Amino acid sequence: MNRLLLKTAFWTAVAMVGALSLAPVTELPAQVFDTWDKAQHAGGFLLLALLGGLAYPGPRGKVLIGLLLYGALIEVAQSATGWRNGDLLDLLADAVGIWLGAVVLAIPLPWPQRSRPQ
Repeated sequence: MNRLLLKTAFWTAVAMVGALSLAPVTELPAQVFDTWDKAQHAGGFLLLALLGGLAYPGPRGKVLIGLLLYGALIEVAQSATGWRNGDLLDLLADAVGIWLGAVVLAIPLPWPQRSRPQ
């Protein structure tokens, strides 16, 4: 897959997760039950981990740690708004999604590899 397309998809998803995370709750669809919120966090960060790992192949530690820091930053930013609350369990759900992404990326499939100079 085209690396530019993957990078564009990754950064677009990063921006969307940030925007949705900071939007007032009244602007978001109603939640059916509380665990759905944690599933949304895990699923969103699973997607970010997969896109980030594919867009930036090679050692993926920086991407994955960066995503965890991004999740923490979102929780701090939510605490600073008057309409959202930061939650450590949300950050834990983010970490679960990132971990699942790392597991999937570790499966030996024909993932795009970084070109190595010869």
